Amino acid sequence: MREIGSRQGPLGHYDGVAAVRSSDAHASGGPLRRTGRAVGRALRLPFTAAARGIRKATHAHGAGESGLGKLIELHAVNGAGDVMITVALASTVFFSVPTDEARGRVALYLAVTMAPFTLLAPVIGPLLDRLPHGRRAAMAAAMLTRAVLAIVMSTAVITGSLELYPAALGVLVASKAYGVVRSAVVPRLLPPRFSLVRANSRVTLAGLLATGVAAPIAAGLHMIGPRGPLYGACVIFLGGAVLAFTLPPTVDSAKGERKARLVPVPHTHPHGGGDRTGKERRPSLRTVGPSVLHGLQANASHRALSGFLTFFLAFLLREHPLAGQSAAVSLGIVGVAAGAGNALGTAVGAWLKARGPELIIATMLAIALSAAILAALFFGGLMMAVLCALAGFSQALSKLSLDAVIQRDVPEEVRTSAFARSETLLQMSWVVGGAIGIALPLNGVLGMGVAAGIVGLGALMAVRGLLSGARRGSPHPRVA
Repeated sequence: MREIGSRQGPLGHYDGVAAVRSSDAHASGGPLRRTGRAVGRALRLPFTAAARGIRKATHAHGAGESGLGKLIELHAVNGAGDVMITVALASTVFFSVPTDEARGRVALYLAVTMAPFTLLAPVIGPLLDRLPHGRRAAMAAAMLTRAVLAIVMSTAVITGSLELYPAALGVLVASKAYGVVRSAVVPRLLPPRFSLVRANSRVTLAGLLATGVAAPIAAGLHMIGPRGPLYGACVIFLGGAVLAFTLPPTVDSAKGERKARLVPVPHTHPHGGGDRTGKERRPSLRTVGPSVLHGLQANASHRALSGFLTFFLAFLLREHPLAGQSAAVSLGIVGVAAGAGNALGTAVGAWLKARGPELIIATMLAIALSAAILAALFFGGLMMAVLCALAGFSQALSKLSLDAVIQRDVPEEVRTSAFARSETLLQMSWVVGGAIGIALPLNGVLGMGVAAGIVGLGALMAVRGLLSGARRGSPHPRVA
């Protein structure tokens, strides 16, 4: 015992330290403290388990090593923040006033935000093309901009001042800027043997799930006060700005990239081989294969249908709710149907892995057109919900198939730019469809007939070319 007790270090105080530790251990072993720790672990368990499960899902199949997992998480943050602002705007612009005044407010919202956006949208892609080495900073700036504008809007939702609308425009532009950069980044973060359609389906599904989780939270914050969702959006976007810089440096690489255009270069040499000056023609979306153009036409009709249904049904169900339901519940039913259809389409897209994309796009047009025609012929609450579900399903699967066509037919050096141009065109189509929905009289049969016409126009322009492309097969080798 003497030998053991004499084992002290040069400072000669180990016995004292051991005594203190023994005392702490005795105190920490009390029943109250042990109970408190057990309760703390039990309370933390659902959150830590959920966090581990989310991280495991987002980083599976090599996504963690490539950096795609971090982009998936960033897009989930983006979706949660956007739905917070959407809830705040809907409550202020739409639900807080009578229907006639609400139509005027939403029309003003479109005029002040969406109309300028149609002019700004074609500029967003080229501007971001000039920042190939600053994509992480661009996504962080888009997040930070929306965080600041959410605070600006928190005052406007109380006073009802017109500054709400330019702030909403800024949020829309920043959101689209993020979306364009995100589309350009995905090809840079593909894990080995991972197709672009599968990667995009994962990213999109994460955004949808985050939206579904954040929507009821935003509604609860709004019950506390109209500023609540905007404060929540500010916090979320600040976190997103930090998260954007955790993406790998590969995101900022622009090696080998060139810009794509929606139209080919004019004045080509009559015998081919470039323009009259002898310079090589840079690829454009029309010169890399007709399937890209037809796929864009089909997806533009899907987006126009989405914008139309969003605004038309919002006013129709407010004035004429579903049988036995309030306006809010009626809107919730069709909203959940559309969201479920979108999520299902995204999941099916991940499973299909871009098999026969032209045929899939043509099939989705046929499904959406059939649903719209049936909704017009047998108009009712059930058919509206079915139309919204099938519209969401067909839009999601058609967009993923378009991504696969661009991946296959557009050369790698211009692929990221092509994604930026396609996203801009689809957003503009949504604006046009929304404007039609605002202007149309609140007649259900008429509205469903217009919806069928929107999809029918896309089918006339695109289906024949898509089927021809499906019969010809891929003109270029598929790139994983």
